[in-house]
Amino acid sequence: MPPLESKISASARASQEIIPVEEIRNGILILQDGTLRVVLMASSLNFALKSTEEQDAIILQYQNFLNSLDFSIQFFIQSRKLNISPYLETLRERKKLEINELLKIQISEYISFVKDFVENSNVVSKTFYVVVSFVPSITLDSHVGGVKGMVGSFFGKPSREGGFFDAAKFEEYRLQILQRAGVVIDGLARTGVRAVPLNTEELIELYYEMYNPGVAETGKAPELLAKEAK
Repeated sequence: MPPLESKISASARASQEIIPVEEIRNGILILQDGTLRVVLMASSLNFALKSTEEQDAIILQYQNFLNSLDFSIQFFIQSRKLNISPYLETLRERKKLEINELLKIQISEYISFVKDFVENSNVVSKTFYVVVSFVPSITLDSHVGGVKGMVGSFFGKPSREGGFFDAAKFEEYRLQILQRAGVVIDGLARTGVRAVPLNTEELIELYYEMYNPGVAETGKAPELLAKEAK
């Protein structure tokens, strides 16, 4: 029977293999196939509370936004059980500072009410994301050369030494994908939706939470992961 360490190591390798991210650099996701992604966090919009005229205007603006795009985007919704622990902790700290006994009792009752309500109602928070993609152009001056070089660029894996791109090439691609992200941000703004790009630390936290949903409910990703992003 293989030792426990070998099982853990094999499990860790398997987990890394299913995550298609090669690296995260300056807020840009670089996938294992060499393509780039920018992830935008978008605000919500209570469409049902809008008037009929406002709803029609939003639909029209959204339609114009989609028709104006000449690149692909992806909408992603993350649902997670609402974590109210930080809020309850703030209330407990406020209770310690309160000198009025009546207010202390009211704060305690309010804490119990909120905790029971959230637990019994199974309140879920939703976060909305928009993923902007960019595929770097494939050149013919591959180091292999000719048809073999072109085939390799499609089916082969690029060298991992020094990453996919050098600093100059990465900066060129970064500016191009950020231009696309700006188009998406402006287009969504016309529908009343605000969107902002996630930075490196936020991207690491997002992926950590997706692959560790149980731990995600307790707070942010470990500090070690955030340090590795810098």
